[in-house]
Amino acid sequence: MKPIQGKSAEIRELARYEVRKEALNDCLAAIHEFVAYVRANESGALRYEVWQESAHPTRFVHIFVWRDAEANRIHGESAAVKKFAGILYPNCIAPVDFVEYAQVDANAEFRPVG
Repeated sequence: MKPIQGKSAEIRELARYEVRKEALNDCLAAIHEFVAYVRANESGALRYEVWQESAHPTRFVHIFVWRDAEANRIHGESAAVKKFAGILYPNCIAPVDFVEYAQVDANAEFRPVG
């Protein structure tokens, strides 16, 4: 069976971070507002999910797949990113760790919603 590796132009990234406990509710509100913006305004964001660690609820990972470098650039330069980072970054215990990945395989083709 042939591996499912996605399209070559797509960019896959994870962003990991931990926030201060006393800032958790403010950060959760900012996450919800930000993801709603991405959902409504960034068609180049093929996947944008935020996961909260069950055992340590102050730890998060953002999982994103951009259609291409242009979609990633548009996202990174948006006023919404600047607003979100302005709330999140001062409340992080350490800098956000961004890592780009290549898809090796999957159990099914990724099908964007919408």
